[in-house]
Amino acid sequence: MSNDAFQPARLGPVQLRNRIIKAATFEGRTPDALVTDELIDFHRRVAAGGAGLTTVAYCAVAPEGRTDRHQIWMRPEAVPGLRRLTDAVHSEGGAVSAQLGHAGPVANAASNRAPALAPSRQFSPISLRLTQSATTADIRRIITAHARAARLAVESGFDAVELHFGHNYLISSFLSPALNKRSDEYGETLVNRAKLARQTADAVRQEVGGEIAVLAKFNMDDGVRGGFGGDESLAVARWLTQDGNLDALELTVGSSLRNPMYLFRGDVPLREFADQFPTPQRWGIRLAGRRFLRTYPYRETYLLDDALRFRAELGLPLVLLGGIASRAAIDTAMSHGFEFVAMARALLHDPELVNRMRDDAATESLCTHCNRCMPTIYRGTHCVLTSPVADSATTA
Repeated sequence: MSNDAFQPARLGPVQLRNRIIKAATFEGRTPDALVTDELIDFHRRVAAGGAGLTTVAYCAVAPEGRTDRHQIWMRPEAVPGLRRLTDAVHSEGGAVSAQLGHAGPVANAASNRAPALAPSRQFSPISLRLTQSATTADIRRIITAHARAARLAVESGFDAVELHFGHNYLISSFLSPALNKRSDEYGETLVNRAKLARQTADAVRQEVGGEIAVLAKFNMDDGVRGGFGGDESLAVARWLTQDGNLDALELTVGSSLRNPMYLFRGDVPLREFADQFPTPQRWGIRLAGRRFLRTYPYRETYLLDDALRFRAELGLPLVLLGGIASRAAIDTAMSHGFEFVAMARALLHDPELVNRMRDDAATESLCTHCNRCMPTIYRGTHCVLTSPVADSATTA
């Protein structure tokens, strides 16, 4: 493998122009759960800026699997818009992936007007109501839905799909001993808790074969007491590697349900988050939000130490994310044997960053890690430093 991230590379059956991936970040540009011109332009700019692969987030496999009703869910009506999007990315020389998943307990049941599913019945801080324990019929349906969504992704012209096995979304929540209290074949032991992830990856691979690349976003650590992480995470990653259904793992951390800032290191924009909600919730977030939105200091390649355990054990290609904001950080990842890197906030700040890094090795992102981009997901995700006003009010 060349250790130059700016040279062409293979991801499964797909040839990429470089090893730099735009990580999935919900774009807030799908008010009717369908592609818009604003969403197309968002990804076209990332491709024009030089990223090898851009990831469309979030493409739910079922309507109740969205974090809110404005997100795309994969159905035939979505294909024409998705095809326009993939064509736009390809016209700029980039490749494009669809992040497929089911939000599970992270879904907003009130917004979706459908119960949020979880491994076990529990209170959801997202929708302020109880989740519904997934039945075995639900599990079979959701596995099939992933395969069906992957087929629609192929029909839409995607080069890859990324299966969401992180952040305590449904499959990640099944892995977590803190969230999975089941006593059936999907609970209790690690082998059982890992079944949904393994069966989903197998179903998707059986559906798409070698037509497109299949990645999974996978939690190394939930960042939650009693959650999934450590040796358990490494064991499941070994099983996923041995199963042979994935072309790469994108290593991540954190829980959108209980500890989101464990992934998003840096400042906590508590006031900006609070301002997105009506008055009663606004004051609640300001008063108690620090319990949920904890502060973790930012540094470059902040997930590297955790990821090196996986690199030492696994032969599967790995994607390093977390604090990739300079050519030096990219070179560090390559020197440690990671095949790809993923960038998110840095490309929100400057979609042209990859081209600028390619042309000048001294280039660094000017992202300040203020995380004030995070509350903008409700009105069109953007960097408040470079684009104070969103492209459009898409979530009204």
